[in-house]
Amino acid sequence: MGTTIRCDLAIVGGGLAGGLIALAVKARAPSCDVRIVEGGATLGGDHVWSFFGSDVAQAHRGLVQDMVVHGWRGYDVVFPHLTRDVDATYYSITSERFDAVLRAKLPAQAIMTGRRVLALSATAVVLGDGDRIEAGGVIDCRGPGDLDTLELGWQKFVGHELALPTPHGIERPRVMDATVDQIDGYRFVYCLPFAPDRMFVEDTYYSDTPGLDLPAIRARIADYAQARGWAGAQVVRREAGSLPITLGGDFEAYWRSTGKGIAKAGMRAGLFQPATGYSLPDAVRFAIALADSGDWSGASLATFAYDHAREHWRRGAFYRMLNTMMFRAGDPAERWRIIERFYRLDPALITRFYAGRSSIGDKARIVTGKPPVPVGRALHALRTTAWR
Repeated sequence: MGTTIRCDLAIVGGGLAGGLIALAVKARAPSCDVRIVEGGATLGGDHVWSFFGSDVAQAHRGLVQDMVVHGWRGYDVVFPHLTRDVDATYYSITSERFDAVLRAKLPAQAIMTGRRVLALSATAVVLGDGDRIEAGGVIDCRGPGDLDTLELGWQKFVGHELALPTPHGIERPRVMDATVDQIDGYRFVYCLPFAPDRMFVEDTYYSDTPGLDLPAIRARIADYAQARGWAGAQVVRREAGSLPITLGGDFEAYWRSTGKGIAKAGMRAGLFQPATGYSLPDAVRFAIALADSGDWSGASLATFAYDHAREHWRRGAFYRMLNTMMFRAGDPAERWRIIERFYRLDPALITRFYAGRSSIGDKARIVTGKPPVPVGRALHALRTTAWR
């Protein structure tokens, strides 16, 4: 016979969004009994999350600072007609450190890994082993909802952490190398120097489809490493994924697809940057805002989460418009020209863009000048896509 577990806040899903909510709420209210319910053996899965320093407000840095395992001052980008150094901070978090920080900062009883969820409501969670959680409020952070309700492109990637036999001599990231062959849309390679003899290499595609040809992409990473002089590299870590790039769709249908009257966060709430698919900046903002609200009861929590996500969708219209023009109006093999043009702009504008905080002036600057896609095709794409 199952046991009833009582708590103040139950977080279903121990990924980035769920873990940050738990930390933020405990920091705001140390006496709050928080539980994270995760089906896997660890929190955070198997990921490397990277972000620009400007993605996270200075006042919010404390939430993630202990998770950062690598940090750099400056990065560069390389395109066929542009090489540029950008003076901006850049950081990486690994899922291993994420798990370790949560276990160090939260009570042991707060972390319920290896627990399968059968059903949930605004105030209860039913587990596969027969146990039941009765909570003041429940928030669902288990990954995306029904993506068929949205019009999407994809940022998909395969990443390898390489152990090199000799030092690589590189001090800062190359966040885009678009001099590689353009395959399956806009392709670039992303390199992070994790240590003098470690390099994280990610082969990334802005593609119309989410599928990954793993053997082919792994071979391209090996060829790229060989061309950079990293002969004899050994793969010590692998990751792969496909992130949604939102062109348009029906927010209300997306929200309803994972249940009515239930609070949601992270990808499940649509809280990701529309132009990149990255969720860390929005996960931090939401966790802090939720903690500061001080009311984590079921109905209030659901209303708060919906209002926050709905406002995020509204603010994302400009980015969805840009995505629509890139994916629906541009030639896939020529998408790199759009990004190269973007990287000629002011560095402060670039960092605000990635943070999802573009000003009115930024937006005007991005869309003025000679368009990088045919005007007629762009206008048709905007007329036929629900990007607003």
